[in-house]
Amino acid sequence: MFSGLVTHLGSVGAIEKHTEVTLRIHQEEIVETLNIGNSISCNGICLTVIRTHTTASPWFEVQASQETQNKSNVNHWHVGTLINLERPLRVGDELGGHIVLGHVDGVAEITRIEPVGHSQRYEFTNSSPIQPFIAPKGSVAINGVSLTVNDVSPQHFSVNLIPHTLQVTAFSNAQVGDRVNIEIDPIARYVKQILQSGA
Repeated sequence: MFSGLVTHLGSVGAIEKHTEVTLRIHQEEIVETLNIGNSISCNGICLTVIRTHTTASPWFEVQASQETQNKSNVNHWHVGTLINLERPLRVGDELGGHIVLGHVDGVAEITRIEPVGHSQRYEFTNSSPIQPFIAPKGSVAINGVSLTVNDVSPQHFSVNLIPHTLQVTAFSNAQVGDRVNIEIDPIARYVKQILQSGA
């Protein structure tokens, strides 16, 4: 379980593609706190650490299953891609964002970026079945970042990012056309399941 508050930025150093995709993420500070088997949020995807290297140019490796590849933007990552990183919450940690599970529900596309004062407004096109469960003033995790939804239409939604968020997350490098991981609020996830089951 995560809070959607990014603690570190990493970068993809190597990608090995088989049935699973093995990703090497470079980030010196966080590697020192990781053990094999630990969970870590990488752009909002809860992945398991399978290998670490703590000497010159420290890195850790994770694997993305076929299901993760189907549901997320991981197949669009390349060497040099910036990755939002967050360690799981510990008992007693402050929940400053919202409850984020690291289970990506779908992918949206950045269709507009425009300044609003010192902040930036990001608009996303999302034609997936999860769009009805994104609500104005509700919470959404985008590439693992806990954000508040501004406006919603049948296939679009928008958020505002303050300068601090832009500085400490990979949104500093985002461009129109980028695909991002979306995780809806966990409560909305269960409402979605109930409605789909016809209960």
